[in-house]
Amino acid sequence: MKIAIITITRNGARLGARLQSGFADAELYALPKYLGTAGKGAIAIEPDLGALFERLWPEVGGFICIMATGIVVRKIAPYLRGKDVDPAVVVMDDAGKFSISLLSGHLGGANELAERCAFVTGARAVITTATDANGLPSFDMLAKENGWAIEDLSRVKVLNSLLIDDEKIAVVDDTGLVRSFFHGQGRLQFHESFVAGLRSEAKGFLFVTNSIIPPQLRSESLLVLRPKNLVLGIGCNSGTSADEIEGVVISNLKRLFLSSASIALVASAEAKSREPGLIEAAERFGVPFICYPSEELNSVESPTPPSAYVMAAIGATGVAEPAALLASGRGELILKKIKSGNVTLAIAVKE
Repeated sequence: MKIAIITITRNGARLGARLQSGFADAELYALPKYLGTAGKGAIAIEPDLGALFERLWPEVGGFICIMATGIVVRKIAPYLRGKDVDPAVVVMDDAGKFSISLLSGHLGGANELAERCAFVTGARAVITTATDANGLPSFDMLAKENGWAIEDLSRVKVLNSLLIDDEKIAVVDDTGLVRSFFHGQGRLQFHESFVAGLRSEAKGFLFVTNSIIPPQLRSESLLVLRPKNLVLGIGCNSGTSADEIEGVVISNLKRLFLSSASIALVASAEAKSREPGLIEAAERFGVPFICYPSEELNSVESPTPPSAYVMAAIGATGVAEPAALLASGRGELILKKIKSGNVTLAIAVKE
């Protein structure tokens, strides 16, 4: 995480220098007249504090602001978009007494950043998120620690509130990670199916799944978390557009009742590593794009017979299936190779 330490007083500059020594990836910003106090490498705040926040907001993962909380609130207010995208913001007084997690405590990592600041400086960390204050895990941290997508962020607040109120929450989770994360805390009841969970007497519901939830099973108190476990193995003809590739993927995911939010990565042959359509399609899904040389693809036993066309073109027996299997850690192939237009697609579930 890239961190910006911003200070506007002499004492703050001294404190900022201490903080910078504890963060390998931090830059220290100070008023020009305090650069000497801030030490070598400090950057001048120019032309003003507001302009600095505006410039850094899209670039920085965490802010440590050594100044009054009110100043920080007023300066960052124009740039706030949501807890899932805003950077972490921690505020410290220039005497170094308190380290306050101000914004994006869970998903942005401000709670952890505040604790780190407290450790480096000897300050007292101030954490006000309700679950932390009550010594409980939270559903947004569950998602963050496991790299899961949150389908509707507003439902996190609903479930966290029910957890704090000690209400029953029905959980359907094939991964088994929810149980281990909560360690018996909260009134979580585990069920084998969505229907069983929704028919329970629970006040809230948590489904961890890559499956699309039918509308008739939806509930205002249902939080759906999407594990990133679907691997797309894709082959295509040269010049195939990202629109065509995306269309084939989405239509087949819908046919299998699978959510695109669970896509973990796109895999293909090394010969396609610079294919613009594939690169753009992976970017649209927001996932990595990895490619394998033909020798590795040929080392995988695929259910579909070898393709003479692919062998002649790139020296591989196939692309979609072996790429999906390799990238998934030899997981389960849930969609054997299909061909649609210029695209071949296979889908595996990541181990």
